[in-house]
Amino acid sequence: MQYEHQSYQQRLKNKGIKQSMSRKGNSMDNGMMENFFGILKTEMFYDQEDNYETLDDLIKAIDDYINYYNYDRIKVKLKGLSPVNYRLQSSN
Repeated sequence: MQYEHQSYQQRLKNKGIKQSMSRKGNSMDNGMMENFFGILKTEMFYDQEDNYETLDDLIKAIDDYINYYNYDRIKVKLKGLSPVNYRLQSSN
């Protein structure tokens, strides 16, 4: 993987970034984010790559998707609420 490549790891080190990686096949430390990025890619990227002509277009689409995911996208596991609405309900 590119994340294991020595030049990549050196670039991180030079910028003071500590890399977090589990052993191969052990993604418990980032399972929630892996799940989110899988959903993001499936819902707003795969088969839609041509919609993003520039990097700025892609960045805006990702920002818009994150907002949609947090505020509008309902989840059955969250009692049919968006993540933000579920947290607000839970805190009351």
